[in-house]
Amino acid sequence: MDSETFEKSRLYQLDKSTFSFWSGLYSELEGTMILICGGIPFLWNLSGQISGRAGFGPEYEIVQSLVFLLLATLFSALTGLPWSLYNTFVIEEKHGFNQQTLGFFFKDAIKKFIVTQCILLPVTSLLLYIIKIGGDYFFIYAWLFTLVVSLVLVTIYADYIAPLFDKFIPLPEGELKQQIEVMAKSIDFPLTKVYVVEGSKRSSHSNAYFYGFFKNKRIVLFDTLLEDYSALNKEPVEGEEGENEETKSKTKNKKQGCKNEEVLAVLGHELGHWKLGHTIKNIIISQDYS
Repeated sequence: MDSETFEKSRLYQLDKSTFSFWSGLYSELEGTMILICGGIPFLWNLSGQISGRAGFGPEYEIVQSLVFLLLATLFSALTGLPWSLYNTFVIEEKHGFNQQTLGFFFKDAIKKFIVTQCILLPVTSLLLYIIKIGGDYFFIYAWLFTLVVSLVLVTIYADYIAPLFDKFIPLPEGELKQQIEVMAKSIDFPLTKVYVVEGSKRSSHSNAYFYGFFKNKRIVLFDTLLEDYSALNKEPVEGEEGENEETKSKTKNKKQGCKNEEVLAVLGHELGHWKLGHTIKNIIISQDYS
């Protein structure tokens, strides 16, 4: 790594660390003030009033709980919005990583909130019902339910949830795909498909990950990781609208992305987590803590 790149990385991490400190401090202060000022009882009573006006009395505690959860997550999203805006359009923009427009940012935030509620509210209602009818051993049934939900979400996320936000395309046949398949085979990784996700419309950061259970593993590469596929290396077409306009693609002297051997090094790190059983271990540890 040359000294210029190192210095850029150092300054970026300093800015991120400072931001993390202040945003974390605000979060602690906000939570403390909510407790001191009785924010939770107030929100619960407000939820009861709203559900009551809709024809659901106090006996419909699950309905009231869902209204409470909706209001709480909405409050959290609104108070967290300035921090998210600052992180994206000040810090990330300052260091040349942001590729979003303000319109795209808000459209994405609204979509994330709606999708989250579509998952969170039904799951919470089932969990509350299990707690209500579970008797003395409700905590065991609740734990089993949350474990199953977690595994299902991990399984379906990349196939059904992530495509709502980003475009996934199969990695074209070629040298890179062959090299990835050879690497996967060398450690008996049950690879079925390799995808490229269009991450360049949000950020120039790059990454790779795998998902799936048992014999149905899939690998996802960010297009910003691949020198030959990154939209940031393409000349914008004059007058072209849509995604190119939203992502503000820029042609740079230094190409975005990595060469094949560098991509394999990044992917080798991720596959190492699988080979050493880190994913399963983390699931087990998280269940012990819960």
